[in-house]
Amino acid sequence: MMIPAQFDTKQVETKWYAYWMQNKYFKSTPDSRVPYTIVIPPPNVTGVLHMGHMLNNTIQDVLIRRARLKGFNACWVPGTDHASIATEAKVVAKLKAEGINKADLTREEFLKHAFDWTEKYGGTILEQLKQLGCSCDWDRTKFTMDDDMSASVIKSFVDLYNKGMIYRGYRMVNWDPEAKTTLSDEEVIYEERQGKLYHLKYKIEGSEEFVTIATTRPETILGDTAICIHPADERYTHLKGKKAIVPICNRVIPIIFDEYVDMEFGTGCLKVTPAHDVNDKTLGDKHGLEIIDIFNEDATLNSFGLHYEGKDRFEVRKEIEKELESIGALAKVENHINNVGTSERTKAVIEPRLSDQWFLKMDDLVKPAIKAVLETNEIKLHPSRFNNTYAHWLNNIRDWNISRQLWWGQQIPAYYYGDGKEDFVVAETVADALVLAQTKTANQNLTIADLRQDPDALDTWFSSWLWPISVFGGMMDPENEEFKYYYPTNDLVTGPDILFFWVARMIIAGYEYANDKPFTNVYLTGLVRDKQGRKMSKSLGNSPEPLGLIEKFGADGVRVGLLLSSSAGNDILFDEELCNQGKGFANKIWNAFRLIKGWEVADVAQPESAKVAIDWYEAKLQKALVEIEDNFDKYRISDALMAIYKLVWDDFCSWFLEMIKPGYQQPIDKTTFNKAIEMLEANLKLLHPFMPFLTEEIWQLISERTPNEALIIASWPEMKPFNEQLIKDFDFATEVISGIRTIRKDKNISFKETIDLKVVNNEKASTYFDSVIMKLGNIVDLVYVTEKVNGALSYRVKSNEYFIPVGGNVDLAAEVAKLTEELKYTKGFLKSVQGKLSNEKFVSGAPEQVIANERKKEADALAKIATLEQSLASLQ
Repeated sequence: MMIPAQFDTKQVETKWYAYWMQNKYFKSTPDSRVPYTIVIPPPNVTGVLHMGHMLNNTIQDVLIRRARLKGFNACWVPGTDHASIATEAKVVAKLKAEGINKADLTREEFLKHAFDWTEKYGGTILEQLKQLGCSCDWDRTKFTMDDDMSASVIKSFVDLYNKGMIYRGYRMVNWDPEAKTTLSDEEVIYEERQGKLYHLKYKIEGSEEFVTIATTRPETILGDTAICIHPADERYTHLKGKKAIVPICNRVIPIIFDEYVDMEFGTGCLKVTPAHDVNDKTLGDKHGLEIIDIFNEDATLNSFGLHYEGKDRFEVRKEIEKELESIGALAKVENHINNVGTSERTKAVIEPRLSDQWFLKMDDLVKPAIKAVLETNEIKLHPSRFNNTYAHWLNNIRDWNISRQLWWGQQIPAYYYGDGKEDFVVAETVADALVLAQTKTANQNLTIADLRQDPDALDTWFSSWLWPISVFGGMMDPENEEFKYYYPTNDLVTGPDILFFWVARMIIAGYEYANDKPFTNVYLTGLVRDKQGRKMSKSLGNSPEPLGLIEKFGADGVRVGLLLSSSAGNDILFDEELCNQGKGFANKIWNAFRLIKGWEVADVAQPESAKVAIDWYEAKLQKALVEIEDNFDKYRISDALMAIYKLVWDDFCSWFLEMIKPGYQQPIDKTTFNKAIEMLEANLKLLHPFMPFLTEEIWQLISERTPNEALIIASWPEMKPFNEQLIKDFDFATEVISGIRTIRKDKNISFKETIDLKVVNNEKASTYFDSVIMKLGNIVDLVYVTEKVNGALSYRVKSNEYFIPVGGNVDLAAEVAKLTEELKYTKGFLKSVQGKLSNEKFVSGAPEQVIANERKKEADALAKIATLEQSLASLQ
């Protein structure tokens, strides 16, 4: 077969991905093999491939391809998440651009637009993953809004409700005024922002006295319903039983006393706004205060905002400051750093808001998930330091607010038959709901038309927490063959940012619904940052376009580049040069393959040096295999790649091929050639999970292969015993060879010119590699002697002495003069260093590291002097 001079990434990637798909190598069905299963962290249906996806999915593909090679029934389930808030926002924006207002549509009309949008754009990221080489079972692709997936979610809700774990509650929630929905605590991101602290004066009713109260949100005074003071605060005891007047709205409010107030903070007076602060709500409930909500759902002010009605909260903040100042109610304004909660999805500033919502009790649900990770180690987090984060979250968990004021998502299966808050039933279908409602009301005349389904949708995470179960139909039919075969899955690869959002919740769901863990290992990747350590983002312009990287460096080069810089849980400082290094590695392997295939093969005797080289490389391969397996077992994927990288680049390309390479215009013997191909094939198997395209291309070019002989379904190299001493002896031999090459280079002795080598073997070093030393050093005669050789160039390896007799091509006098001058300089340098070290003032005052550096200089100079003196003695 004709082997191209260059590795054409684009042509190779297209060809082999199509071949793998055509032969259904990615497809998995239950059989007699042991399953190895990964479920993809479903990317948002709105998404496109970014660097985090590239890293995460490369790691998953490495694990799945290796499992396939190791004989497991490898199943990688792909899919996407409906991403309720993000997708609804995109659809609303699209409709707005077309002149359509969501409020003018029915729910069904809006959902049709949403599904149309999803169908058009939703598969983009999965198609992009194919370009990366991801070997998912695409026939299994799931979407969290598929009918069967939605049915699983509804079944879960009904089940938990019937167990008394889901309830309806009027609570203070996190409100996203842009998305117009509630958020869970975990969806709120807190960030420090520069703000202001406003000191406002509240007049005491019936007097000229006033109290000053500091607030960061002056617009909320329009919802104040009390002032609170600590009962032990002597400054204000005279105000007991009095009332205050809220500026602008002139509402008369009580002055209450409660130990909740910190007397030392500010003025010791606290304004109480129960509708807009969770702590104020607690105080309001305790003291029976009125609740006045001043905001609309989009955070504009309502009628309680008086003349500010309809204006945005931040606009009102600026205007109310001026009004307060104009009426003498503003004492002062100070700069103040605030911890502001923002929406993870829309970035809008969160409003605390009282609302009727659905909650899931977590106290009991969470116990098996705590036990599995923190006590029995049934589930392992890699790296294990994330156990502390996991423990903190789960030990401090609050009830989960699972309802969202959205249309895109699974609609809550609660059906109201009356106007009261408790006039509802929960059922999987409206038909079931009608039966329940008729029974509950004892009214058989109720019809489906009398029922009104709760308009809210469920939190996206309430869908995706079932992912490992529902993708195999485990919620709807727990006894089905696929669920029993593939569940629990093996490994989960994801980011630590969703350790609580998704990972912990999947563990909770696994024990609740399958009475088993959803996976055994969780590999937590780091964030991909730029080389300055900044998080990659579109706004900073520091995030490369992933498909552009594949175009430039090839998918294999990008995969290697990402993994060379990545370790579990640690952030990656990404540099395009790493992808270039990956591309360079691919070219190195390609050229090594071309070199081997370019040799003429003949039925000639095998040289001793080739036999020795094969023995060594087989041992080296086995030692590397032990290291690679250990790294995979510990989820050190990057370390596994680095071990393979060194094996292939250093040991195979730089040493092994050099050791077996035939002489100029000479053929290679058949035995050695066949072994070289065998070793190359072993390397390709180790490399395949990381560099699937390059390795399949070379594998198929080595010889004609049937579809049953493709590399993707070959067998991982078998671990065998190996001779560790052989590897140590070769390491010694490489130092001998390096010494010969250094002398040739320094003395301008051509590498084509043969030389003699005489050895004083004080180390009792093995002579097994002498044939290799002779070949790589171009030694014509290697002799072991007992005495030093005069008139020769020399060097040491440990206590062994090596002598190269000087031929006519070395000017002996000039060499002696050169070594003498170098010896004189080195002795002078040593004297200056020892002068410093003998100076007590310097030694006692200098930092420890400086002293250590000087002592190293002394040791290096002494060693060099000994070598120079020995070289001079052998030449004279």
